[in-house]
Amino acid sequence: MLKNYIKIAWRNLLKNKVYSFINISGLGIGIACCFMIFMYVQDELSYDQYHEKKDRIYRVLHGFNESSESDNVKPDYYEVWGNAPVGQALASDFQEIEKVVQFSGRADILLRNGEKMFQEDGIFFMDSTVFDVFSWKLIKGDPQKALVAPYSIVLTETTAKKYFGDEDPMGKTLDGDPSGGRSNKGIYTVTGVMEDVPENSHFKFNTLLSMSTFYQSRPGVFDQWGYVDFYTYFLVNDQFNPEDFEQRIPDFLERRVGDTRPGYTISIESLNDTYLGSTALRQPGELGSMSNIYIFSIIGLFILVIAIINFMNLSTARSMERGKEVGIRKTIGADRKGLIFQFLGESLIIVVIASVLASILVTIMLPFMADLTAKSFDISMFISWGMFPVFLGIILLIGLIAGSYPSFVLSSFKPAAILKGTSLKEVGGVSLRKGLVIFQFTLSIILISGTIIVYTQMEHILEKNLGFDQERMLVLDYNYDVEVNKKLDNLKNEMEAIPSVLSMAAARSVPGSYFPKAGTTIETESGELREEIQPIFQVDVDFIPQMGLELVEGRGYSRDFPSDLDNALVVNESAARQYGYSNPADIVGKKFSQWGKEGQVIGVVKDFNYESLHKKIEPLTLMLERFASRFIILKVNSDDLPATIASVESVWESIAPHRPFLYSFLDDDFNKQYIADFRFKKLFTVFSILAILISCLGLLGLATYTAETRTKEIGIRKVLGAGVSNIVGLLSKDFIKLVLVAIVIATPISWHAMNLWLEDFAFRVNVNWWTYATAGLLAIIVALLTISFQSIKAALMNPVKSLKNE
Repeated sequence: MLKNYIKIAWRNLLKNKVYSFINISGLGIGIACCFMIFMYVQDELSYDQYHEKKDRIYRVLHGFNESSESDNVKPDYYEVWGNAPVGQALASDFQEIEKVVQFSGRADILLRNGEKMFQEDGIFFMDSTVFDVFSWKLIKGDPQKALVAPYSIVLTETTAKKYFGDEDPMGKTLDGDPSGGRSNKGIYTVTGVMEDVPENSHFKFNTLLSMSTFYQSRPGVFDQWGYVDFYTYFLVNDQFNPEDFEQRIPDFLERRVGDTRPGYTISIESLNDTYLGSTALRQPGELGSMSNIYIFSIIGLFILVIAIINFMNLSTARSMERGKEVGIRKTIGADRKGLIFQFLGESLIIVVIASVLASILVTIMLPFMADLTAKSFDISMFISWGMFPVFLGIILLIGLIAGSYPSFVLSSFKPAAILKGTSLKEVGGVSLRKGLVIFQFTLSIILISGTIIVYTQMEHILEKNLGFDQERMLVLDYNYDVEVNKKLDNLKNEMEAIPSVLSMAAARSVPGSYFPKAGTTIETESGELREEIQPIFQVDVDFIPQMGLELVEGRGYSRDFPSDLDNALVVNESAARQYGYSNPADIVGKKFSQWGKEGQVIGVVKDFNYESLHKKIEPLTLMLERFASRFIILKVNSDDLPATIASVESVWESIAPHRPFLYSFLDDDFNKQYIADFRFKKLFTVFSILAILISCLGLLGLATYTAETRTKEIGIRKVLGAGVSNIVGLLSKDFIKLVLVAIVIATPISWHAMNLWLEDFAFRVNVNWWTYATAGLLAIIVALLTISFQSIKAALMNPVKSLKNE
């Protein structure tokens, strides 16, 4: 019996090649898309899960209340980056904490081994307890001792090979940035080599330096609750209760901090929530987006549902052809249960073939998917004997869902009615097919409108006037090198002597890069001196005009006023408002004190977006301090950028030969903040197009079948004088009506969903009516193009031939 069912199913597939192709290709593409989305989601969910003690690792969040009215007020924001004393204080006061590991903010340090010289951009000063908490494996060295002694360095495998090749690096030394900051100087001894940090880590590094090295240069900061330069993670025992811990924090802060830091509090966050669940600022590494995971999971489900709808539509549409078969089978004794089993078996055969096709497509598309997501996917992680039962269950589930309705419909046919020639409409299935087409195109229109809005928002990000000049700004990174800062005047003269270099400035920060925060005290209108913690850009005299910042009141820094170096401050409009000045002019001339400097506010610059457009513009002060600079910014004007860069490099090598020539362009650097957003745009667009393609396959199949079932009607209409346009309109109008209904349903759903997505941007586009008009029009055009080929083919058919066939 089973063999007979399989034989009948196979013959039906071969007999109806077009419909078989549409069903198998649609399901295959749908399953392949779901599989690729599954791999992406699985990778995102796997972050930090390789740590053996992941469920017992937490980190400290530092909360700040800008109003400082009460310790009980919920903080305005949390930062992961904070002070050092909190770590040991927690370990002393909470017995459930087993180990504390602290590490510095990321350091970029120049390391040398003979002629090999690289500015490493992934270095942390780390506590020696790191290997007790995290599951990073040392290949060489003792994990208990590797980061104990000052000037100890642990390299990842890749970094060790970069400096030492195939030599054993243990015990060898690297010179650390002799012209850099106080914590960076020295000769570091290699005390360990570890495996490269897995890609699915919420922060990554290529080198670790002992925290005792940092302590030697700045021991005082480890007792200062107001000094910010550390991340604090800790390991707890099995009896740890997060809720109880949080309730004990206020008493802990009262004992340890008292009234010295009003508005300051702490909270904790599980390592499991770090990558996808954290909203805290100043992260040590990248963050993912749980909302994006939900979006892609929904898209994957949409695609699979659309593919299943295609299968159900075509199966029920062709039910009349199978109706006679059912009638005869029932007449000679077949029961309904056997028929259901047969038709479900046919569905499963199609799903199995589609799954094989999906596996082939995934294998082919895996490199493209890896490039699209910037992730490394290994197919063996997902195709294994352990996953076989899961995939088998998925195939069975899809087969049952896709084949259930057609099976029950076909098996319910009355033999007498079918053999008498009862019409398809009377048998049933028309209303269901219409409903499924509406549902299918509702999903497609949601995806089309979503794609339009995502594209519009990303174009807005690229085109928005940020309030500063970013075009043709060449940025040189020399990492605070003391010798370079001493030669800035010489560099300025030489650089500006290059014809294509218009001007030069230096600064510690540029828009889109790291900036420090510090307390700034400014006189209010009432004469009160009020301190606020805010971002600081340390700049030279030329920075404000160089960056094209607009002065709305007062003046900028000037070489004509030597006292500006110690007694002047420029702020932005938001900073003026923060101190109570609605009119920026009123803050000019007010007293200030900041980082040991005192004087008067001399100017106010127009607010500019120095951070991502995800964030609103925060108060900012621009402090004159050229010898703290890290970047040189060159405004260039040349159609031959390679020649300009070569000229700049030549000057650099003549004046600062001890440092590598590292350059980038300001607009590229600033847009790196949106890498995840642009990746989201690509993924959303690709999978939306695939979903629409699958919808078109189903629509093509239905249009083909509709034309076949109305062959006689078309022939009669042509004999009576109907033209091609009349016939095409006849076959198209029913589908277009369904698409119009789908537009009405999809519009409010998409509007709500996309507004939720846009909430993540402080500067966002408005969702306009024309977006949905465009999406609807595109859906109609796609539907018309899909069915037009078959409609025109039917309309051009010789009516004599069609009537003869009937």
